[in-house]
Amino acid sequence: MLFVPLPFVNALLLALVFVFLKKSNGATATRAFLMLIALCCLQSIVLGLRWGYNVDALRFVQPLLAALLPPLAYESFRGLVDQAAPGRFRLAAAPLAALVILGLMLAAPILLDSALVLLFLAYAVALARIAWRGPDGLGLARLDEAAAAHRALWLAAFCLCLSALFDLVILFDFERSGGSHAAILVSNANIVSLLLIGLAARTAGHAQTETNTEPEPAAQTATSEDAEIVARVDALMMAQHLHRDDTLNLSRLARRAGLPARQLSQAINRVRDMNVSRYVNDFRIKDVCTLLRQDGITVTEAMYRAGFSTKSNFNREFLRVTGMTPDQWRKAESSDLEQKDRMAR
Repeated sequence: MLFVPLPFVNALLLALVFVFLKKSNGATATRAFLMLIALCCLQSIVLGLRWGYNVDALRFVQPLLAALLPPLAYESFRGLVDQAAPGRFRLAAAPLAALVILGLMLAAPILLDSALVLLFLAYAVALARIAWRGPDGLGLARLDEAAAAHRALWLAAFCLCLSALFDLVILFDFERSGGSHAAILVSNANIVSLLLIGLAARTAGHAQTETNTEPEPAAQTATSEDAEIVARVDALMMAQHLHRDDTLNLSRLARRAGLPARQLSQAINRVRDMNVSRYVNDFRIKDVCTLLRQDGITVTEAMYRAGFSTKSNFNREFLRVTGMTPDQWRKAESSDLEQKDRMAR
């Protein structure tokens, strides 16, 4: 019977994720995420060949591929902050890291494992710094998916830390037992991290849209302009129904309001005590409720017309705003109308 190593199964799942993202989001800005998923898929194949079929020559390829992963993951997620991030210059960090690792392989192989661990940890910290800004820090993520992209960012940072930890464990295993447990550790540890990074990339890539606006720094304290800014954006949202655009993001909303993205985000946070994603979703839920009062409008149709793109996010936000599911709300609304009719008679 043909032996199929677990990394090959992981590679197949990543390939499916790649195809799904490629079909669901054709934006050029998603290219870095597609590259990241493809790299994770390739690494899984290399792991399967080396540890499953004992292709020992791939031990020279594996460190080079590993060196590409952290900088590419970082630059991919940076693309959710500003559009300049996934440019040619910054993406050059990945081959540069691989070149450094190649130099160590040739000149000082004893330092190779330590260098990879430090590389993974350094980029994990860099990703965590981006994630620390919250969903509104991802100015180029679709507002409907900003929260999911933010969770994916934290997951990617965690996976880089996890990979570094298991590299240390494998290194310790080689010191103690000559690597007798290395194959099991690699097959059941690093491939999990690769799969999680791939899934995180798919989530974040799906949330990305094309734009070229970069947020500006904000004042640290509230200003008297905050209420005026929010009132202006409220009027803009109601007049132009911007929330119905399911690709709306913070940068695009700020451009329509004629404001720096960070200033708009801070004003909404201070005045409404919520992030921009929830602010826009409040308008969408109100729009859905208006639509559901009409006869012949299904919940799904109202959801898409109001600007939601996923049912899971819509159901979660509807429950947050109304305290009920859409079906419960519709039944309660019908009961209220019947009661008002009886009172009017």
